[in-house]
Amino acid sequence: MPKIYVGTYKKYSEGSIKGQWLDLNDYDNHDDFMRACRELHSDESDPEMMFQDFEGIPREFVGECWIKPEFWDYMNSDVDDDVKAAFMYLFDEWDEERCNDTYIGKFRSRADLAEDVVDGAGILRDVPDDVARYFDYEAYGRDLELGGDVTEHNHHYFWTNY
Repeated sequence: MPKIYVGTYKKYSEGSIKGQWLDLNDYDNHDDFMRACRELHSDESDPEMMFQDFEGIPREFVGECWIKPEFWDYMNSDVDDDVKAAFMYLFDEWDEERCNDTYIGKFRSRADLAEDVVDGAGILRDVPDDVARYFDYEAYGRDLELGGDVTEHNHHYFWTNY
């Protein structure tokens, strides 16, 4: 559950951390969220928001005084949460289409990844079985990563140069 603790710089500079945790699932978009922040701190004429703590939000989306509007696209995406987290760890900006296009899958090892890539591309289709069994999937998986074609986070693999 993504949530953020919203205070203001004025209150903080006066020695107070008075604010409130807001659940970002309660807001349809950035504008709705910021409207709620202003209502929360309506005791100030022009509150300057200070996001003092947060949970369940990738670091790329939030800072001490800002939250990216794209976070709501990320949060409302149909992509699995583990895949989204891996994508955001590996890449700078959320792009659901790019995530879907570059995601290869979750594999226990580079060898499993390589076997899936080789099978999917039919690389060994025309190679006799008695020769194909000598193919080194571990080495090919390592080459995919070292060559910069594939990157991994928590066993989730993505094409890097897609």
